[in-house]
Amino acid sequence: MKHYDAVVIGGGPAGVTAALYLARAGVSLAWIEKLAPGGQVLNTEVIDNYPGFPQGIKGYELADLFAAHLEGYEMDRLHDEVFEVKPEPGNHQIKVGESWIAARTIVVCSGAKWRKLGIEGEERLAGKGISYCALCDGNFFRGQDVACIGGGNTALEESLYLAKIVNKIYLVHRRECFRGDRIYQDKVLAHPKIELVMNSVPRSFEGDDGLTGLVIEDVHTKKSRTLPVSGAFIFIGLEPATGFLPSMLKRDEGGFLVTDMSMATSVPGIFAAGDICAKTCRQVATAVGDGATAAHSASLYLEKLNG
Repeated sequence: MKHYDAVVIGGGPAGVTAALYLARAGVSLAWIEKLAPGGQVLNTEVIDNYPGFPQGIKGYELADLFAAHLEGYEMDRLHDEVFEVKPEPGNHQIKVGESWIAARTIVVCSGAKWRKLGIEGEERLAGKGISYCALCDGNFFRGQDVACIGGGNTALEESLYLAKIVNKIYLVHRRECFRGDRIYQDKVLAHPKIELVMNSVPRSFEGDDGLTGLVIEDVHTKKSRTLPVSGAFIFIGLEPATGFLPSMLKRDEGGFLVTDMSMATSVPGIFAAGDICAKTCRQVATAVGDGATAAHSASLYLEKLNG
C-alpha cells in the first residue's frame, strides 16, 4: 500500500486548488479524479462572475486553465473512482479502483450531482428527452419546444443558453418568484422565447420511446395540464457525492458535509471543500476559496503530526 502525506479527492475548482496549494507546500500528494478536471465547470457554457474574466470565459476553457496550472508540480495523478474511505488518525485508508492507498490527511472535493424530481417517467425517459445538462444535450433539441424546471441561478442561466437553440422554453417553477440573481431574472423576463409557468409543479413525464409531454399541476387550483415538449431540463438543486465516505462524518439535513472555518470535518485529518460542503453559496469562486483554505489547514495539520 502506497502512503502519502495528503490525498485530494476530486478535480473540480476546489480539488484543483487544494492540489495546487498542497503541491506547493512540498508534501507527498496523490490527486484523484476519475474524469477530466473541471467538475461542474465543464457543464457550464459561460462563467461571467469569476474575477479576472470581465468578458466571461467558457466553462471548458477555464477547466483547461485549471488543469494547466497543475502542470509541472510533483504529485501522483490517479484516474479512477474512490469507493471507500476508512478513517484512522494519521493513516486514513482510501480504496481507489481495486487498490488501497493511505494518507495522513485527506481533502474531500468530490462535489455534488444533480438532484432528480423522482416522478413518473423520469427514469424511463432519462436520455430520451430528459436531461440535467443544457450544454451537454441542448443541441439535440434544436428548433423544438422544451421545458426547464427550477428557479435558481442554474435554471435561469441554462434557460437563457437554451433560448439560443430551441424554438420555445416553458420555464416551470413551483413558486411565485425566482430565487436566482436579479441580473438573470431580468434577462429571462425579457426573452421572447421563454414562457414563465409559475406556481406549478411537475407531476409526470409522458412518452414511450421519447418524451412527448410534461404534466404539471397548479399549486393553488390543483388543476393539471400537459406541456407539449420533446425535451425537459431539470435544475432543482444538488445532492452531495458522499456515498464513499463513512457515516461518522457529520452531515447536515441535506447530506452535505459540515465543516468549520478551517474546512475541517468532524473527523480529525479529513477536510472538505467545494460543493460537497454545507453552505449557502456554491460558485466557482467559493469552491476555489474553500480549496485554498482546506489545503492550508491540511498543511498545518501535517505540521502538528510532525511535532
